[in-house]
Amino acid sequence: MYNVMSPKAEEFISDEEIRSCLEYAQKNSKNEPLIREILQKAKKMKGISHKEAIVLLDCEIEELNQEIYHLAEQIKQEFYGNRIVMFAPLYLSNYCINGCEYCPYHAKNKHISRKKLTQEEVRREVTALQDMGHKRLALEAGEDPVNNPLEYILECIHTIYSIKHKNGAIRRVNVNIAATTVEDYRKLKEAGIGTYILFQETYDKQQYQKLHPTGPKSNYEYHTEAMDRAMDGGIDDVGLGVLFGLNNYRYDFTGIIMHAEHLEAYKGVGPHTISVPRVRRADDIDPDVFDNGISDEIFQKIVACIRIAVPYTGMIVSTRESAKTREKVLHLGISQISGGSRTSVGGYYEEEKEEDNSAQFDVSDRRTLEEVVHWLIDLGYVPSFCTACYREGRTGDRFMQLLKSRQIVNCCHPNALMTLKEFLEDYASPETKAAGEKLIAEELKKIPNEKVRLKAKEYIENIHNGERDFRF
Repeated sequence: MYNVMSPKAEEFISDEEIRSCLEYAQKNSKNEPLIREILQKAKKMKGISHKEAIVLLDCEIEELNQEIYHLAEQIKQEFYGNRIVMFAPLYLSNYCINGCEYCPYHAKNKHISRKKLTQEEVRREVTALQDMGHKRLALEAGEDPVNNPLEYILECIHTIYSIKHKNGAIRRVNVNIAATTVEDYRKLKEAGIGTYILFQETYDKQQYQKLHPTGPKSNYEYHTEAMDRAMDGGIDDVGLGVLFGLNNYRYDFTGIIMHAEHLEAYKGVGPHTISVPRVRRADDIDPDVFDNGISDEIFQKIVACIRIAVPYTGMIVSTRESAKTREKVLHLGISQISGGSRTSVGGYYEEEKEEDNSAQFDVSDRRTLEEVVHWLIDLGYVPSFCTACYREGRTGDRFMQLLKSRQIVNCCHPNALMTLKEFLEDYASPETKAAGEKLIAEELKKIPNEKVRLKAKEYIENIHNGERDFRF
């Protein structure tokens, strides 16, 4: 029985409900009046239901598909403007006891080099990331209670926040680790994490259990209900994601919208972010089974329809995707991207050797952070290294209220410009700096509140003169 308010995974992600919606959407893929009705509702920018969203995804009328893309662009601009938040993953350990069949970290893989960073190695990695210009990290680790206990993760977080190298500092640490207990989530909160991220992989329980035959992750209910426990533990911001290509993409698209609806209804605030990774080639994984199971065209439409269905959420695309693909989805809804990423353990301080493989997956976009920043500037986007909302306590429902009231332009936009100025002063080449300075001058004019605009100009001048870390 489907129940958005239920704490039980099989009720707020109801297989019967999803399959009913998929059948309904297929029957109405050319129903122009219905699709136009859904689009009219979506234009209010308050979101649409999972049932309505899958109808848009399945739409086969080209004229209406173009309207879907145009609306996604409008919503992205209205809520997030042209800012793109930058981050990097930091892999702490690839020890893992799970048997996930699509991940090279699986316990039976004897080819991969098992590594775990010491605290001194964490310092080296973080210093290297700071020297690139990063301010925001997403910690990654396999599930292994012996090698990667929560105490290890907490120690790493403490180490990361303690490192101040030149003008560098990691100001926000997000965490992507296995589902755990309310008590452990409370400890992560106390350690000062930003967003807790956990990918569902697939919402289809039968396929989920097939793909996760052994290890703690094989418990579908415990994994799917993790976000509720995280919020019970005091974590305000959580990030959802599915790994497209593992299962029927229509099923998982519907499931992730339902999960967002559940969090909004049951916990009072929806997901802070939704990630849309696609399966990539990896060590010890059959490329004929898992290799980008959906086309670029479908991927773009998924991004657009999630943006329409959940207009307030941040959307993330990683370096799994090529530069070409990332460019295509930026305007359709993406608000965060990684840059200069390494998916190996210890891969920032020292480039990974081919014979010493510890990577989780192949990276498609191999450009440096500066190259990505310059590319974004050339496209008219503002690369943002901002972490102000988290540090000012604007998290959870407080952040969502700011976002939904459209006041974010007087807060996030000047913060983005100031953090971009920091990057230009400390890490950019003369060419990137010149392009960025021109963009900042143009974007300052767009800040609607005159007092905020004048203060932002003052702060930017102070940054030029050597001061750092201003924020609204």
